[in-house]
Amino acid sequence: MNITPNELNAQINNGTDAQIVDVREADEVAAGMIVGARHIPLGELRSRLAELDKSRPVVAVCRSGRRSAAAADQLAAAGFTAYTMTGGMLDWSANGLPAA
Repeated sequence: MNITPNELNAQINNGTDAQIVDVREADEVAAGMIVGARHIPLGELRSRLAELDKSRPVVAVCRSGRRSAAAADQLAAAGFTAYTMTGGMLDWSANGLPAA
């Protein structure tokens, strides 16, 4: 399932219970990430699933949307309700949305 950056931002502003997982590498995250997001690189996701709450939806975020789609597939296969943020942080930034 997909969610746009603007939809995710609106949910964040409305107090969403979704867990935002940034699956980019550390050097990419250093440039900024969504406030409140958890950094779990895609290569570590399978081994770190226990850090996430299965009762809450997960939104996977990456640079452009490709890695987050792979992450959402992994999450869904593990029993999570998972979303991909379309366009990734490139679209998030292009829309002028806040990052830390």
